[in-house]
Amino acid sequence: MELRHLRYFVAVVEEGSLTTAAEKRLHTSQPSLSRQIRDLEDEVGADLLSRSVHGVELTASGKAFLDHARLALAQVDAAVEAARRAAQPGKKPFAIGFLTGHEMTWLPRAMHVLRDELKNIQVTVSSDYSPDLAEALVRGRLDLAFLRVEPGYDLGYRVVDREPLIVLMPSDHRLTAKQAIHPREFVGEIFIGGANKAAVLRGVTEDYLRRLGMDIKLDHGVDNLAMAMSLVVSTRGLALMPAYARNLLPASVVSRPLEGEAPTIDVAVGYSTSNTSPILKLFLSRLDDLKGPDWKTGQESPDTRRV
Repeated sequence: MELRHLRYFVAVVEEGSLTTAAEKRLHTSQPSLSRQIRDLEDEVGADLLSRSVHGVELTASGKAFLDHARLALAQVDAAVEAARRAAQPGKKPFAIGFLTGHEMTWLPRAMHVLRDELKNIQVTVSSDYSPDLAEALVRGRLDLAFLRVEPGYDLGYRVVDREPLIVLMPSDHRLTAKQAIHPREFVGEIFIGGANKAAVLRGVTEDYLRRLGMDIKLDHGVDNLAMAMSLVVSTRGLALMPAYARNLLPASVVSRPLEGEAPTIDVAVGYSTSNTSPILKLFLSRLDDLKGPDWKTGQESPDTRRV
């Protein structure tokens, strides 16, 4: 069994199609990919995929194999990344990721925390969806990230902020006359919220509405703030988004706070607990330097280790 067999198998599962995985992701022919998957199944001694005109589905054996295949690939990627870093002369690299849109707030603070080490390290910065940042931490591509507390990843988390949710609406919407919005105002309106890669936001929103006894269904789900703002304008709907959205709104979209006690969503510093970087250790020891005037950082989330 070779690593390429595992990569091919995971790609086919994630694409849901041998043809799509071959053409768009693996850049090989579909017959060749089919042979590779059959070779893998012969090696394992069980069918991993069931094939039909509608695509492929995991068998019971395939479901059991998938998590182990992903873990093996993640460990290999992390080993390669560690070896590459060790081979680089001069400044030690330190990679930081941000949930897209949070760089404005957290990048200057992160640089302040690292102020004494900046001459000795090479900092690289990237932004992405929160689950993708968690994946990059697991694979060793990032040393730390400002993200949500994502379920399903063996990471350490330190909560550094709790953002209230706010309501986004078109700038000429009737509700702009109100100073604060109660969720009952969502009744009869198009409702936009988190979905897929914004699953943490979706969970916070659903829990909030459930506690209020509000039966409000999501009309459109989005993965990021840019999508939310576009849908607010194009559908004239309302969206529940974290408060950092206020810094990024175009003139066509305005925000209002929620009436009463608003639900909050955590911003956390995430990191792999197997990362032995001394810079990471230093950063975590200085988390109080990130705080604003009324915030105590480094609070452990109940989900400090999510598995």
